[in-house]
Amino acid sequence: MRQGTNFAQILAVLADPFLCYHLHPFKNLEIKLMEKFDVIIIGAGAAGLMCAIEASKRQRKVLVLDHANKAGKKILMSGGGRCNFTNYHVSPEKFISNNPDFCRSALSRYTQENFIALVQKHRIAFHEKTLGQLFCDHKSKDILDMLLLESEINNVDLRLNTSIEKIEKDSDQHFKLYTSGGGFHCQSLVIASGGLSIPTMGASPFGYKVAEQFGIKVWPTRAGLVPLTLHPSDRDRLALLSGISVDSIVSHARTQFRENILFTHRGLSGPAILQISSYWQPGETITINLLPEIKLAEHLKLLQKQQPQKQLKIILAQYFPRRMIEIFIDTQIAGRTLACLSHREFESLGAYLNQYSIQPNGSEGYRTAEVTLGGVDCNAISSKTMQALEVKGLYFIGEVLDVSGWLGGYNFQWAWSSGWAAGQVV
Repeated sequence: MRQGTNFAQILAVLADPFLCYHLHPFKNLEIKLMEKFDVIIIGAGAAGLMCAIEASKRQRKVLVLDHANKAGKKILMSGGGRCNFTNYHVSPEKFISNNPDFCRSALSRYTQENFIALVQKHRIAFHEKTLGQLFCDHKSKDILDMLLLESEINNVDLRLNTSIEKIEKDSDQHFKLYTSGGGFHCQSLVIASGGLSIPTMGASPFGYKVAEQFGIKVWPTRAGLVPLTLHPSDRDRLALLSGISVDSIVSHARTQFRENILFTHRGLSGPAILQISSYWQPGETITINLLPEIKLAEHLKLLQKQQPQKQLKIILAQYFPRRMIEIFIDTQIAGRTLACLSHREFESLGAYLNQYSIQPNGSEGYRTAEVTLGGVDCNAISSKTMQALEVKGLYFIGEVLDVSGWLGGYNFQWAWSSGWAAGQVV
């Protein structure tokens, strides 16, 4: 025994695996003092729980760690409390990534039908809302309870309120974790810690830091599926419409979406705006067709012949709330009859309302974003297993990866599919 090592030190080492790492004579005891698992998953969200369930079905000894005091917090708050858990129309084209083909393998092997079958097995009532979006009839808690029950049935060890202090890889190519709840040792380490969206739910850059620690590239991140803010002049004018929702087609150079837009006191929101936000870049202009069913100029020309004495504002009131007409259309023009308006004025009105252009100032950021764009580089990850190509035993699943889906259950399906894929091999 080294001179100066006393009985108190020995007791301290035996009681605390962290101390044994720093006391050289006892360094060989470190792994023995750590709890051993086949698989450790960091993150008790949708992807992490799915991976844990699948791995434990293979008789793997699985531990799930999370710093939060409750599992699946984002599941509970999703879909307005009813959890939009998948979509009938999932396809790879509805995901954004610097490696657009990466998601194909997992999505094709664990599909929306597979997850729906699990939901039906647990007799959870659900319905289609719009555009293939599936929601629980009752509460999001139904989905979380299903995952927790499956975890319990399959003997998953779930520990909350546990922060990760350090991760190391040992000479046997296994992982050692130092946490607020003690030391752990595992063969496979799965990072399912999510992205940066909704920091009040505990979001952090933890997963990106782990990737960087092991030399894996991380693409720059930004908020996705997020309301857009406006420049002061547009914001102050349109804020008077706060709370009004309108069916629209929102587009820019790369894509377009037809759903409602919502005017807010800060800018623009609603499903169509959230969708376009994931494609929009600062400085770009978006175009909003406020009358997607009507080519306004042609419609007004026809009505001019049929109802020449009708005022323009009466015609527009069939499609817009009065406040919108007052903000978008000059009062003098709105009060004129169709007979008193020229075809040139019809063309101008049509171009304005069918192709309303506006340049957002920015977004509301991670505070209200539903997903994080960017993340762990998929070129460094196996699309079949989710394992890092250059780091054996290290896996990344869910939102921490550079894969972001459309609004409408696509991101949950990515969590289920990527978690399932890793669960088959870890």
